[in-house]
Amino acid sequence: SNASETEMEFDINTLRGIVTLVSFATFIGIVWWAWSKRRSEDFSEAAKWYRLAADNGSAAAQANLGLMHEVGRGVRLDFAEAANWYQRAAEQGHALAQSRLGLLYDQGRGVEQDFAKALKWYRLAADQGLADAQYLLGLMYAEGANAAAYAEAVKWYRLAAGQGLALAQLFLGDAYLNGKGVPQDFVEAVKWTKLAADQGLAPAQFNLGEI
Repeated sequence: SNASETEMEFDINTLRGIVTLVSFATFIGIVWWAWSKRRSEDFSEAAKWYRLAADNGSAAAQANLGLMHEVGRGVRLDFAEAANWYQRAAEQGHALAQSRLGLLYDQGRGVEQDFAKALKWYRLAADQGLADAQYLLGLMYAEGANAAAYAEAVKWYRLAAGQGLALAQLFLGDAYLNGKGVPQDFVEAVKWTKLAADQGLAPAQFNLGEI
């Protein structure tokens, strides 16, 4: 999912009222990350503080460190290391880490490809309301290519689309257009495809012209 590949998630609530080494290190990492938006050399400094917090059990720091390894910012590009940190955060219930770990298993990056594990982690994140995970879960169900699987895919597309995720809106519109998982409905197809197109999603704009 391209919506979240370059975005970092910070759980500010974990810092509130917690005067510990973990929260302090996470806070310092966030401060350095904010600076690194303007000064790329500070990514490595942010990574240092995230590593300290991550080693002390901060799920938010573990997730951010995983994402930094996945995209190679401030640390070496290393999918296996990304999976390691995502796993630690995911086991603590961190939704973003669960979704990213699912994607690594889905694509076989840094871990052996395992669709069952991908489905497991997507589902855990999707159940927490993470739109990207809901969309990715929908894609996995759609690969089942039967009526029941399509219906399940549409269920997750709809949840993600309702949160404004353009890709989910596009696929939901396509489901209505082709009657996959839902009765064919051109009004609904146009509605969801237009919502995605209005966000600048080129395939949606193309599809809208074709409907």
